[in-house]
Amino acid sequence: MSHDDERIKRIVEARLKLKARHLSKPTDRPMGEGPPNRHGMPKLPVGQTVAKNWPVLDLGEKPDIALDDWRLKIDGAVEAPVTLDWADFLALPQAEDVSDFHCVTTWSLMDSTWKGVQFSTLAALARPLDAATHVLCHAYDGYTTNLSLAAALQDDVMLVYAWNGAPLPRDHGGPVRMITPQLYAWKGAKWINRIEFLRGDRPGFWEERGYSNSADPWRDDRYS
Repeated sequence: MSHDDERIKRIVEARLKLKARHLSKPTDRPMGEGPPNRHGMPKLPVGQTVAKNWPVLDLGEKPDIALDDWRLKIDGAVEAPVTLDWADFLALPQAEDVSDFHCVTTWSLMDSTWKGVQFSTLAALARPLDAATHVLCHAYDGYTTNLSLAAALQDDVMLVYAWNGAPLPRDHGGPVRMITPQLYAWKGAKWINRIEFLRGDRPGFWEERGYSNSADPWRDDRYS
């Protein structure tokens, strides 16, 4: 077995252990009806309409990051903090997924094909401490958003660089953004550059301004 194969094997094993530890715990997600994700069902979350195009929403700044300059820092409550460059990121196990994108402003983009790296792979690389319960994601434009580890370790939570077979547009967070298909889209940071593991919860940009902490579109869980 080559050095790269052995490294990937270790990451996969660590990812499985993380998911077993965190996804077996009860969550604080609100109660209600409806599936956790659509998975091909022709149904929208309550209050949503289908978008024909992908609307652009941001804080008024669109960072322009060259691939040679892009970095992803993974730190905080972890055993092995790491900073990845573009080549490092592409050397990790890659994933593709088809999922929907639900914006709190009442539109949903359906059936997008994404390519990137699962969040769980990045977590396994850094090896969160047993005390870690949440993450705070940071972006090049200063944006932040928080997630519980139970939410972040879902299989469809990814850091993506391709959308529908093309590079992710800068307007939508390229070169790399995070997606959280089972939550409202503000939980996935555009232009992501840091994942900070936390020993407790810490609100992000919109959470500090009254948005829901759990952000479940199937429960119409928009505001706190």
